[in-house]
Amino acid sequence: MQFPEALKYTKDHEWIKIEGDTATVGITEFAQHELGDIVFVDVDSKGKALQTNDIFGTVEAVKTVSDLYLPISGTITEVNPELDSNPEFVNQDPYGKGWMVKMTLTNVAETSELLDAAAYQALVGA
Repeated sequence: MQFPEALKYTKDHEWIKIEGDTATVGITEFAQHELGDIVFVDVDSKGKALQTNDIFGTVEAVKTVSDLYLPISGTITEVNPELDSNPEFVNQDPYGKGWMVKMTLTNVAETSELLDAAAYQALVGA
């Protein structure tokens, strides 16, 4: 299982890649593995300003539906258009083609609350 060092993680199994005051968000390889085959990704929060831990969408797997929580406050600027017709990208490439949203950060200082790769790996027991 992969835990890319360049990313930050949440206890709810989202990852975030921060580049200046913008970021890309998705779910971790661990999360997609636990959910099973992803059949639908529903993110309708484009243009919305959300706070840390607000729900920005849902992901539906064969077994369950799970809420997606925003790792850090900001405004959703883009939703991955590929996931409408290819939700399996979340399973196949969770840190690449399976990204879910891009956002403009409100408060970069909030990143201090996120986990680094080693802490996330310890959290999931891998």
